[in-house]
Amino acid sequence: MQVTRIVANFPASDPGLARTFYEDVLGLSLLMDHGWIMTYGSQAEMSVQVSFATEGGSNTAVPDLSIEVDDVDTAFERMSGAGFPIEYGPADEPWGVRRFFVRDPFGKLINILSHT
Repeated sequence: MQVTRIVANFPASDPGLARTFYEDVLGLSLLMDHGWIMTYGSQAEMSVQVSFATEGGSNTAVPDLSIEVDDVDTAFERMSGAGFPIEYGPADEPWGVRRFFVRDPFGKLINILSHT
């Protein structure tokens, strides 16, 4: 048996609020819309990971979700330009990533990163 996909599921009273953050700003595609659930994703090849942590590194809170992008500075500009609250960074971390934390429309703490 091999795990082929892990999907993060977050409760939301209005799933449509995800559109600006995940589709418009991050560029994910709307893959499924049943009204009560909207799933965003990418056809890019991704690895399967799940992490468990006591902190988020550099004395930060543990983020709810980490999203790796190819250009963290552009992602930062787009998130801050769209008015989403930045809670940390951008910062170059000693373990080889550049990242920032932002709150999505549902209050989830999202770690946006790229490896340096």
